[in-house]
Amino acid sequence: MNSFERFSFNLLGMRILAKRDQYAQLRHNLISARLKKPFETYLATAYISSLVVGLVGAGILGMLAWIIQLPSFILIKMGLTNFPIFASLTINILGTILITCCALIFFGAITYEIFLVYPSVAAGTRRRNIDANLPYATNYLSAMSTAGITPSEIFRLLGDSPIYGECAVEARYIAREVDIFGRDLIEAIGIVSLSTPSQRMKEFLQGATASISSGGNLMDYFRTKSAQYALENRQTQKQFLDTLAMLAESYITVMVAGVLFLIILQSIMSVMGSDNKPMFLYIIIYLMIPFGTILFIVMISTLTPET
Repeated sequence: MNSFERFSFNLLGMRILAKRDQYAQLRHNLISARLKKPFETYLATAYISSLVVGLVGAGILGMLAWIIQLPSFILIKMGLTNFPIFASLTINILGTILITCCALIFFGAITYEIFLVYPSVAAGTRRRNIDANLPYATNYLSAMSTAGITPSEIFRLLGDSPIYGECAVEARYIAREVDIFGRDLIEAIGIVSLSTPSQRMKEFLQGATASISSGGNLMDYFRTKSAQYALENRQTQKQFLDTLAMLAESYITVMVAGVLFLIILQSIMSVMGSDNKPMFLYIIIYLMIPFGTILFIVMISTLTPET
């Protein structure tokens, strides 16, 4: 916790304690994102940061509005020029105050919403990373269990392997619950399964808990889940490749052949009609091609699974 967060907590922390029940989802997202910030500190920082950003943004926008006489400029553009000089000064003052107040509310609200949304975004990023690395992490657990290593040590070793991404982070939290807080392995796995953002990881940990509690063979469970996730991973990759092939065909059809056909057609029509400024041709070249390409890039980036 840095000095600004400490200042925010000292200023508002005690008042925010009474609002814990109103922000249950935010508290869960903070834990799932592993942001390592207490709820009271995070929300207090959100309030103070929103106020600071709002004041700074409102001050800058208000000064710009006053320097360029924005309220009078707006009235002149609207054709309302029949007002005396003293009325113009009053309009500028009132308009600048109004702009400053609106900017304060706008920038403050945007900053506050960003603070509220960020934990869920971070948790979603962790979820995708966990789902992508889970087949390999379970394969590692299966190999370690085959070597006769105890379950607690297996999760501890997994936590020390950064190549497994956020799966290793979840394993470190299990080891922390056992080593630092003195909980037994079943309780530690149960705690992490409740806070992990990945539904697949949650099901895997709950299954491990059930296997340990019932006295089952944990090595067989790890081997079974490893095979299951490997199969699901291959199916996911195959679906992605099929989708990628379909998008490639769509891009060739729409953005290459289709655009070339429209350009040729519009060029011929412009020549026949003696049109020196073919606006539709400009729209195709400067709007349709770049924005269509960006759209395909975004679609591919969204559909691409994490590695």
